Amino acid sequence: MLSAFGKAFRTPDLRKKIFFTLSIMGLFRFGSVVPTPGVSYANVQTCLKGIESGGLFGLINLFSGGALLQLSVFALGIMPYITSSIIVQLLTVVIPRFETLKKEGQSGTAKLTQYTRYLTIGLAILQSTGLIAVARTPGRLISGCAAPIIPDTSWQRIVTMIFVMTAGTSVIMWLGELITDRGIGNGMSILIFTSIAAGFPSNLWSIKLQKGLFAFSFVLAVGILVVAAVVFVEQAQRRIPVQYAKRMVGRASYGGTSTYIPIKVNQAGVIPVIFASSLLYIPSLIVNFTNSQAGWAVWINRNFVKGDHPVYILSYAAMIIFFTYFYVAITFNPDEVADNMKKYGGFIPGIRAGRATSEYLQYVLSRITAPGSLYLSFVAIIPILALILFGATQNFPFGGTAILIVVGVGLDTAKQIESQLQQRSYEGFLR
Repeated sequence: MLSAFGKAFRTPDLRKKIFFTLSIMGLFRFGSVVPTPGVSYANVQTCLKGIESGGLFGLINLFSGGALLQLSVFALGIMPYITSSIIVQLLTVVIPRFETLKKEGQSGTAKLTQYTRYLTIGLAILQSTGLIAVARTPGRLISGCAAPIIPDTSWQRIVTMIFVMTAGTSVIMWLGELITDRGIGNGMSILIFTSIAAGFPSNLWSIKLQKGLFAFSFVLAVGILVVAAVVFVEQAQRRIPVQYAKRMVGRASYGGTSTYIPIKVNQAGVIPVIFASSLLYIPSLIVNFTNSQAGWAVWINRNFVKGDHPVYILSYAAMIIFFTYFYVAITFNPDEVADNMKKYGGFIPGIRAGRATSEYLQYVLSRITAPGSLYLSFVAIIPILALILFGATQNFPFGGTAILIVVGVGLDTAKQIESQLQQRSYEGFLR
């Protein structure tokens, strides 16, 4: 992989793409620290010292690279686009029009992308309005801090802040598309990677300051092992062999090739973890807004707020397993794959084409999803284990959503660099 990056820097057009991507990442980080007009930067920094935020705000803060709690221009980060993409992807299963667009190829995909953009703007308006509504009351966004984050709460100032944050989300979408078109890798994924990786050095150093050198060394060693394990599992796949029969068209013959269907162990990616984290925060969010002191509210505060309670851990793991199976079921359709294989004369050796192939694919998919869901659950609760062992969850970077995204994006970007190098040279990485 290091040799791939070395050759990429020695290739003029690839070097230009890499530097362009790095410059966009730098611009994105700059916008993440520029405060929104109307926000008291001094009060925000005072509130953030020694105070952590978990739950849904912590998740969004992770994707925004710390910009959310600072109420910067890019406070919403890439989260509205991620949510919109997931919603549109789910709607392709429910709405026939969306399913038709998905099958139309590039033109249909462009139309779905346009719908995703519109939905992103709508969600950005809603999320910025909700964020400002919470932040204008001292102690609501950053608990335990009485300093006013938004001193001026007039409607003109609020409207201006909503407009600026929504515009910031639009700029983030534009930057991501610039990286996809003129840089290296998927633009949105690169921006998510940038946001998460930006917090790694400070989080590690805070562990060193709070817990000492031994804890820091232990966390670093565990982090290296976790990264190695995640890389191994993310690249693991079950390859189902597929044989295409020869077809004679005139005097020419077509087909007769062998290929395979790759089914990854982690077919769902990081989506189940995001779903589970968001849904588990809803009960505590309801209690926070209602200020209820009823028995159910006390039970939620005791079991679901801090995150280290056995009920929370078991619920978190169970929801990740459920959403893994759910997401795999809607994104991989064995019937559609079997029909396409039959249409082009393909078959799995030893399996009849058609219904038998679909049942076999479903059999393999359900069994390979089981270890994949358990793997996601284990990686997701690593920060909770860090909370129990070291008393720090937000400062533990090697686990949960963060490490899954960082490793996944890093592997995907490295593969894209290698593929572009192979297009420019017949030498490559086939050894």
